[in-house]
Amino acid sequence: MGWLQRLFGLEKPQQTAQAPAQPAQTPTGEPVPPERVGLNGEYDQSGLAKRVALAFDNDPELDDVDTLYVAQTGTTVVLKGKVPSQAILTKMVAVAKTVNGAAAVETNQVSVG
Repeated sequence: MGWLQRLFGLEKPQQTAQAPAQPAQTPTGEPVPPERVGLNGEYDQSGLAKRVALAFDNDPELDDVDTLYVAQTGTTVVLKGKVPSQAILTKMVAVAKTVNGAAAVETNQVSVG
């Protein structure tokens, strides 16, 4: 089971969605901030966390660590739980930072070992 499936109950998209012809809008008609853009360009309150989970799924070096969870607080990706090594955590932080809308990655709720 992959990250996206375990954390959000979603299947990994077959291909990366193309950018929508019209920019996504919030329910009030405002442009969607990058951290709220879902997997298919739609407004999604957890869009950044879902796109980080997808990025983890797409990285062959990152197996699903079933003791780690991905959340978000605004533009901050929040990792919580346990990882087997510091190298894996470092790689996860690096991957998460590449996702559009991620301004920071918080790891103070992660234990290593």
